[in-house]
Amino acid sequence: MTTRRDGPPGRQTRRPGPGGDRFRPRPAGPEGDHVVLYGWHPVAQALANEGRRLHRLLATENAMVRLTEEIGQLRIDPELVRPSAINALLGPDAVHQGLYLEADPLPGPDLEDLPDDALLLALDQITDPHNVGAIVRTAAAFGVAGIITTARHSPTATGVLAKSASGGLEHVPLVVVRNLSEALIDLGKRGFTRIGLDSEAGTDLDTLGAKRPAVIVLGAEGKGLRQRTRDNCDVLARIPFRGEIRSINVSNAAAITLYALSVER
Repeated sequence: MTTRRDGPPGRQTRRPGPGGDRFRPRPAGPEGDHVVLYGWHPVAQALANEGRRLHRLLATENAMVRLTEEIGQLRIDPELVRPSAINALLGPDAVHQGLYLEADPLPGPDLEDLPDDALLLALDQITDPHNVGAIVRTAAAFGVAGIITTARHSPTATGVLAKSASGGLEHVPLVVVRNLSEALIDLGKRGFTRIGLDSEAGTDLDTLGAKRPAVIVLGAEGKGLRQRTRDNCDVLARIPFRGEIRSINVSNAAAITLYALSVER
């Protein structure tokens, strides 16, 4: 493998030599707690986030050119590789756009550290990383202050979830709690309106208007909210569908709900 020196002294960009197709990047560090981010938006947002500790960046030549043009000086020395090297780590179906990053997970705040006037989301055993990632992306777009999840029955903030979040993980913290119902009780004591989304509820979502502080509680597709979760909501609301199909993907439901509760009536 040859090495090309770019930029200021001491910074190197590693370029694959003739045997580049056989290059096999090392796995995440022995600590076992590194997360993997891939794709343009997740990696670019992580590189721009000073709070994210970085360990290793792999980039193709085209991706490196784009990073240099749009970001400039990087916080980590990249390893220049061919796309096949990243495919070897992620598999051929991952849309990595020539970027692969190993980093520390972001620290999440405690529940009591969240602002008293916040808009929050709470996820009740939503386990699909594509759905959770899409919810994180939507939450970032609407300025949600935090997403409450449980230590069990929730995906980790890496890989597919991070790709689906499209950089949203750098802007919306995940608040991991042991028990969701107890977290909702604590938020209720702080004055949060706890709004559970339920397709069978008697209250239409568009009658609630903008509310702060509030926490929107979303259940898994199919199962919906668990009974104890429902019991700790102040109101159960439904999206008033007009068509023949009365249910949608939970990430789409999150987007509609956030918009409905952000509009002053």
